[in-house]
Amino acid sequence: MKVIRIVAIIITLFPSCFFAQITPQKGHYNISKFKQLNEELPTPNKQHTASGAPGFEYTQQKVDYDINIVLDETKHQIKGEETITYHNNSKDNLDYLWVQLDQNVRSADSKKDDRNGGGPRALYSPSTFTKKFMGKPFDGGFKIEHIKDSNGKSLNYMINNTMMRIDLDSPLASGETFVFNIKWWYNINNYIEDRGRSGFEIFDDGNPAYAIAQFYPRLAVYNNVEGWQNKQFWGSSEFALEFGDFNVSITTPSDYILNGTGVIQNPKEVLTKNQYKAYLAARKSFDKPIYIVTPEETLKASLKKSTTTKTWKLSAKNVRDFAFATSRNYMWDAMAVKLENKTVMAYSLFPKEGKELWEEHSTRVVANTLKVYSKHTFDYPYPQATSVNVQMGMEYPMICFNFGRVEKNGRYSERTKKGMIGVITHEVGHNFFPMIVNSDERQWTWMDEGLNSFVEILAEFEYNPSLFPMSKYPKNIIGYMKGDQSKLAPIMSQGDNVFNLGANAYSKPAAGLFILRQTIMGPELFDYAFKTYAKRWKFKHPTPADFFRTMEDASAMDLDWFWRGWFYTTGNNDIGIKDVKKYHVTNKPTEAAEKTYARYGITKDQIPPSLFLISEDSDDFSKDLKSEKPEDFKILNDYIQSNFSKLEQATLKTPKYFYELKFEKPGDLVMPIIVEFEFEDGTKETKQYPAEIWRKNDSEVTKVFPSTKAIKKITIDPNEQTADVDLSNNSWPKNTENKFDQFKNNRLKS
Repeated sequence: MKVIRIVAIIITLFPSCFFAQITPQKGHYNISKFKQLNEELPTPNKQHTASGAPGFEYTQQKVDYDINIVLDETKHQIKGEETITYHNNSKDNLDYLWVQLDQNVRSADSKKDDRNGGGPRALYSPSTFTKKFMGKPFDGGFKIEHIKDSNGKSLNYMINNTMMRIDLDSPLASGETFVFNIKWWYNINNYIEDRGRSGFEIFDDGNPAYAIAQFYPRLAVYNNVEGWQNKQFWGSSEFALEFGDFNVSITTPSDYILNGTGVIQNPKEVLTKNQYKAYLAARKSFDKPIYIVTPEETLKASLKKSTTTKTWKLSAKNVRDFAFATSRNYMWDAMAVKLENKTVMAYSLFPKEGKELWEEHSTRVVANTLKVYSKHTFDYPYPQATSVNVQMGMEYPMICFNFGRVEKNGRYSERTKKGMIGVITHEVGHNFFPMIVNSDERQWTWMDEGLNSFVEILAEFEYNPSLFPMSKYPKNIIGYMKGDQSKLAPIMSQGDNVFNLGANAYSKPAAGLFILRQTIMGPELFDYAFKTYAKRWKFKHPTPADFFRTMEDASAMDLDWFWRGWFYTTGNNDIGIKDVKKYHVTNKPTEAAEKTYARYGITKDQIPPSLFLISEDSDDFSKDLKSEKPEDFKILNDYIQSNFSKLEQATLKTPKYFYELKFEKPGDLVMPIIVEFEFEDGTKETKQYPAEIWRKNDSEVTKVFPSTKAIKKITIDPNEQTADVDLSNNSWPKNTENKFDQFKNNRLKS
C-alpha cells in the first residue's frame, strides 16, 4: 500500500514530468458507423414498444362518416353534407378537433405558390397563364355553409389555410363520442390543366369524367406520437387519416357509371338488367375479365346525355378515406381473385381512349398485384379493388387512378404498356401501404411510397419478368446517390423539403430494401420480418422506429448501421480493390514473424516449428519457394501429413495459392464486400464478407483468400448488388477499358 501511495503522490505533485512523453489528444463522441441507433430513435413506451410492436396501451381514434353529395355536371361542382361521429379512444380530453380542408390548396388566397421560388417556365397553358399572371385565379377551395352539433347548434370554427379547428363547448373526454354535421360545396378543378390529384377531364366528344378525392372535410389524426397531425397540405406530401366506417350516397346523371371505395349497396337500382347479370357473373370468373358495362353500351350513352339523375349508395368498413370515379364514357370489366383464405373482386373502369390496352391488362394487373402483395404481407382484407383510367396516378382505399391511353387507331407502344402496368401495380399496391398499414404520409413519405415501390418490384416481375427484370435494381439509384450533395436530403426528411421527392421517397428506400432482401438478410429472413411488420401494424399507425425495430426483432440481425447510413445520411457506396498480393507457404520464419516474436522476447532460434505466409514481392522470398510448383507443394503437404490423421486429411481442402486482398472504401456507406474470383481454368467462385468487416477500420480492410486454383481475375460486386457508384476500382487486374468501350459493351449486353 505504501508503494502505491508514493506513486500516487509523485503523479499528483509532478504530473508534467511524469507524463512528459505523452501528447494530450482531444476525445470524441462515438463516430463508428456501427453505433447503435438509440440516439436517433424515440424512446420505446407502452404504445410503441422496443420490439417494434404496438404496446398494450396503444390506442387510435375512429371516425365514421355518413355523406350525401350531388355531382353537378353543368357547373362542375360538388355539393355535400356529412354527419361525422368522432370516437375519442385516447386517454386525453380534447378541447377541439382539427379537420383537413385539402381543396383549399386551390383557393384564391392559397399560399402554395408563394412558398416556392423560380423563374418563368418554358411553356404555360392558357389556363395556367391566366390564373398565374392575369388575376383570374380558379375559384377553388371548400365553401363551408354550416357546422352544427347533433342538436343543430352552430359550432365555432377557424380556418387556417388547409386546416380547420372546430372548438368544442366542453372537452371531449376519453371514451366519449362527438357527432356533428358539415355542409359544404366546391368547384371541381380541371386536373389536366392544373395537374391536381383529383378533378375532371373533358373527352373529345365533350363528355366529362370525374376522378374525385379529398372532396369532403376529413378529420386529422390524433395519436400518442405527435398529438394532432395538423401540418398544412401544400400539394406534395400526402395524407394522415383515421380509420372509420363510411356510408356515402352520390347523385349523378342517370347514364353515368360509377365505382369507388366500398361496395355498391344498390346495384339493381343503378345498373341495367344485363349489367347486373354480368356484375354477378364476374364473381365466378377467375381466369379472365368479363364486361359489366360493354363498349357498345358506353358508346350509346356518350352520344346522348341523360337529363335525369340516379343515386349510387356505397358502404365501406374500416377504411381511412373515400374516393370515387364516374362518367358516362366509362366501360367496366371485372374478374374474381382467389387469395389464400378469401375471394375478392378486381375491377377496371376506362373510356374508349384506353380500351385496347386496358381490356387486355388492367384488371389482370389488379389481380396480380393483390396476389403478390398478399403473399408478402397479409390477405387483402377489402372486398374489391378498382383501377380507373385517368391521366394521372393516385391511390385511395379500394380505388386508384392510373394513366395509359392508346393512339386513335387503338395501337400502343411497349413503353406505354409498361408505364400503365407499372402505375396500376404501384397504385393498387398502395392499398397495403398506407391504406391499411396506415403510416403518416404527411411526415414520412418514404414509409408508404418507398415500401410500396419495393413490393411493386416483386409484383411487376411476377406479372412480366421480361418487361420488368429485377436486374435493374438497385443500380437504378446510383445516378441520384452520386449527384450534387447540395441537392440531396436523407430519406428521413419531411417530403415538402426535399429537391427530388421521387428518388428520395420512392426509389432510394425501395433500392435499400432490395439490397436488404437480396444481399444483406436474404429472402427468407427478410420476408418473414417484413411480413411481421405488415401484420403488426395492419389497421394501425406505425412510425419509422416501429419498422426499423420490427425488422431487427423478427430477424435477429443488427441493422442499425444500415438504417443510419441509408436512411439518415446522403452517403453513397464505393468499395474498391486497392491491392492484391500472392503468397507462398514457408516453414522458415519470415522477417515479419521474427519482429512479432521479438516483441515478446522470443528470438529467431526459439520460434516453434510453424508455417508462415510470405509474399512473392518481399525481399526474403527465396529461390526455392519461387521454383516450387503448386501441384507439388511439398512444404504444406509435409505439414499436413505430420500433423493430421488420415481421416482428417481426407476432409481437408489443401489450398495451393494464398492471396492477400486489400479492399478500400472511398464511399462513406458501409456495405458487404461481394467478391467474384475467376480462376485460370475459367471457373468462378463468389465470396461475400459481411458489412461488419468495416467496423474497426472504415477506410480499408485486408483478407487472406486461400485457393486450390490460381486466380485470373477478381471483381467486386459483379452483379451490381450494392449500388456501388464507381465501378472503375472494382476489378483486379485494373480494368483499362475506356468509357466508350464500356458504353459499347454495356449496350451489347443489354
